[in-house]
Amino acid sequence: MRLWVLLSLLLLQEALPHVIGQPAKSKRPKEPGENKIKPVNKKVKPKTPKTKERESVDSSLKSQSILTQVMDKGNFQKLAATLSLAAGQSVELRCKGSNVTWNYPTYLDTFKDSRLSIKQLDRYSQLILANSTAADTGEYSCWLQLCDGNKCRKDETKTGSTYIFFTDKEELFVPTPSYFEIVYLNPDKPAVIPCRVTTPSAKVTLHREFPAEEIETDGTDIIYDAKKGFVFQHPTSDHKVPKGPPSTSIAVSSSRAGLSDRVHVVCTVLGEPDVDVNFRWQYPGQESGRPVIIQNFWRLINRGIGHTTRISKSVLLVEDFEDIDVGNYVCIAQNLQGETTVATKVELK
Repeated sequence: MRLWVLLSLLLLQEALPHVIGQPAKSKRPKEPGENKIKPVNKKVKPKTPKTKERESVDSSLKSQSILTQVMDKGNFQKLAATLSLAAGQSVELRCKGSNVTWNYPTYLDTFKDSRLSIKQLDRYSQLILANSTAADTGEYSCWLQLCDGNKCRKDETKTGSTYIFFTDKEELFVPTPSYFEIVYLNPDKPAVIPCRVTTPSAKVTLHREFPAEEIETDGTDIIYDAKKGFVFQHPTSDHKVPKGPPSTSIAVSSSRAGLSDRVHVVCTVLGEPDVDVNFRWQYPGQESGRPVIIQNFWRLINRGIGHTTRISKSVLLVEDFEDIDVGNYVCIAQNLQGETTVATKVELK
């Protein structure tokens, strides 16, 4: 404000050279030739750009987004940090450059999904995802590779990234390959409980199973990020889930079986290395003495330094499926803290 006032006063003085109440100075008559401009050897100091302008130029050179979305009728749109599309739509992304690398949700590679195609053309790389689903929600990014012979490195100045939400009313949460996931709490770094959604505006709450209660997010120590889940900034022993009944899941080789088919029903428990689990089954034809084969076993998996998980499984096998085998298969897993019951249904083709 002070600078603006000073400039205004200077302009006012130039516009009004005669101050009110003072006589105007009389002008001296000019001598002949006085109006001619005399050459003067004056050094002109080059102007340097302002600091803010230089900073803005430098920052623009540091990173340049090369990612765009192909719209209808050949139009292109620069992508923001997030993008929301309805599940079922196809999406085409392009990255400028003759040697581009892409990053996308890993499960598309795991299952070698044919809906995804990537082509490198002369001046850009093209990524097309057809018939999108809620499970496709995730980060899509690309960058230019700088290569010298067989050695290549990422060009940090030419990258592009966006997180795409594929919204689906029937799938509010992003599906995952595994039903259970173990999260280790380390007081030296944040811990993330995966809980991603397909709609960025979804209201999500976190609940403890044992004892049953809601864990409140305070926006500081515990925050919710729709792209990740619940983030514990400073995990403590208070956040650890106390020991309780087994965390159990059930899966069947096929929910619809034909006569004479082999059917496997698998009951799985993830738990601590030193906790034993016992299994019991209820299945169709059990009361009439229908023969089935049941096998129980467990193994330890090393999840990292000092982190080991015990996987206990019970497999029920029906070797020659008949009408009597149609119905519900119930698995009951039990440990010292209690028991958990899960079930699945098998129908006839």
